[in-house]
Amino acid sequence: MRLSIWPGAGQSFAGVLETARHAETTGWDGVWFADHFMPNVQPGEDDTWPVLECGSVVAALAAAVPRVRIGTLVYGMTYRHPAVLANMAATVDQISGGRFVFGVGAGWQVNEHEQYGIELPSLKQRIDRFEEALLVLRGLLNEPRTTVNGKYYRVTDAVCEPKPVQRPMPLMIGAKGEKRMLRVVAEHADEWNCWGRPELVAHKSAVLDEHCAAVGRNPGSIARTAQALTVVEGALPEGGGSPVIGGSPGKLAEDVAAYRELGLDELIIPDALLGTGADRLRAMDVIRGIV
Repeated sequence: MRLSIWPGAGQSFAGVLETARHAETTGWDGVWFADHFMPNVQPGEDDTWPVLECGSVVAALAAAVPRVRIGTLVYGMTYRHPAVLANMAATVDQISGGRFVFGVGAGWQVNEHEQYGIELPSLKQRIDRFEEALLVLRGLLNEPRTTVNGKYYRVTDAVCEPKPVQRPMPLMIGAKGEKRMLRVVAEHADEWNCWGRPELVAHKSAVLDEHCAAVGRNPGSIARTAQALTVVEGALPEGGGSPVIGGSPGKLAEDVAAYRELGLDELIIPDALLGTGADRLRAMDVIRGIV
């Protein structure tokens, strides 16, 4: 099971780079970064906390951190035309020498769309648009020229050069919806990502297997990845909607073993509860020793 770190976007790039370089030198397998522009807060709450832009950060990490996989967790499809996103992804894969994992999702954060005047359609329409965008992405990244004459996106005899170093470059889809999104994963993804503790991820993975059977896909051809907020030592946070693992090295080892038992290919650790500076690096070393 691979182990990767997920530095939060609401910190300095110096902090992100320190974390990524420590992961590089201590045997971690990957560094992931989220695609958001502001904190996910309700109206009236503080939305001015700085947030680094994802495409710029993964390009910088691809150049500055030379061994580990670099990935987006995940690019929101509503923010950019898929043709633009395809060119961004191919370029980062070129910069990294073939280490980029292209993570995408349908988009969801309300305040970003409201403030920037970006349409956030209904869930059904978002998924419809997402499926059509995947046709554009797949074509541009893999074919000499691409034509898609869809309802939402139209590209005509379009080129994307240079192509990624990896052929094909891994496409990850972040999804948890059991009816449609996991079916999209079964049809299009090389890797799948889901927030959740082991028992939830096991359930969602079984649903994905069912969709793979329905579309004639080998379920083993889709790598399974997951993350949960991680506490190395101390009380677990109360409330909130994000899953949490750990609380002590022993409890964390139990949770990691449960992920491994269900066949998870990669465990991704957000750094949000690991502390800062030297404390965060020490926590990473404890996690590396467990995983």
